Amino acid sequence: QVQLVESGGGLVQAGDSLRLSCAASGRTFSSYAMGWFRQAPGKERELVASISWSGGSTYYADSVKGRFTISRDNAKNTMFLQMNSLKPEDTADYYCAALNYYTDYGPAPVRYWGKGTLVTVSS
Repeated sequence: QVQLVESGGGLVQAGDSLRLSCAASGRTFSSYAMGWFRQAPGKERELVASISWSGGSTYYADSVKGRFTISRDNAKNTMFLQMNSLKPEDTADYYCAALNYYTDYGPAPVRYWGKGTLVTVSS
């Protein structure tokens, strides 16, 4: 069992940066690929970025490529999402997830979800 807790969300202006964190409990964090998802009001939840268990491979949705960076620290059971050049369309609830596996093609089945953190970007 892995419990995931997101933090770092908030209200920012367009062009600002924000760093999300995902703290995981349990000894098996390093064995999981991880991902950040987001869900805007009235829209489906979508994968933003994912990272392999070692951190050696990453995937980004086209909408965030070049602006967001996913990383992890297995020694601290923590994953991060650095978000730069934020846009109003990035406004959403952001969820941390442990994935069944990592794929360069993006979406993979989710094993565990966090409860989310809200990011609001004003224009």
